[in-house]
Parts: sequence; C-alpha cells; structure tokens
Amino acid sequence: MADPKTPAELADADYAALADFRHALRRFQAFSEAQAAEQGLTPQQHQALLAIRGAAPGTPSVGDIAERLMLKPHSATGLVNRLADHGWIERIAATEDRRRARLRLTRKAHDALAALSATHRDEIRRVRPILEDLLAAIG
Repeated sequence: MADPKTPAELADADYAALADFRHALRRFQAFSEAQAAEQGLTPQQHQALLAIRGAAPGTPSVGDIAERLMLKPHSATGLVNRLADHGWIERIAATEDRRRARLRLTRKAHDALAALSATHRDEIRRVRPILEDLLAAIG
C-alpha cells in the first residue's frame, strides 16, 4: 500500500489530461472575460454582480461579496464602490442595522447580467461534454 503522504505515480497521460483540463478551464475563463468586457465590466465586477444576483433576496452585503470572491474586506469595499459609482448597484440601508448596507442590482446591471448569463449558460452547455471527457480522463 502506498504511503498516504506520497503522491501516487502519474503517467504521461495523466499529465496530458491535467494540462488539457486546465487549458479548457482557461479557454472558458478567456471567453468569460471577453463577454464581460463587451458589457463594460471587468471579470471581477461580473463575478460580483452574479454573486449579488445569486444571493438570497435582501441579503447580499459587502462581506458576502468578499467571501464569494475570496477578497479581503477592503478590496471588496473598493469593488463595490466602483460598481456603485458606475451605476451597476445601489446600496440600501439594512433594516436590522442601518450601519450595514445591502446591495441591489440596478436595471442596467440586471440587463447586462441577463445577457452575460444566457451566453455563459450556452457556452457551458457547449463545453460540458468536453469537460466531462477530460474529467473522466483524470478520474
């Protein structure tokens, strides 16, 4: 039995499968970045809007954005400030604690995110069989 601290031996095919999988992920990321740019968003701004839209109603806060995007709180605050300054989101005082703000998408953000999400869903459907084959090869 192999020592649990020692990684299992990898064959050339394993390295090729891992490289192909990483390449497929990077291609999707490049696709996503280009689509966000067409809407006037950075990839991080797109991800933040998606996190706000995907959160339970009334709950998204700067802290939630920091957690979902794996950012430090001050970085999330800067991101949220830029989104608000460009008319993508609004801050709403939380009813339970008026010092906290909840985040809400503007109509502009809803429209852009709807277009981005439909395009992304279509691309994921297109690459799904490829990713499943790559995952099976790594498996």
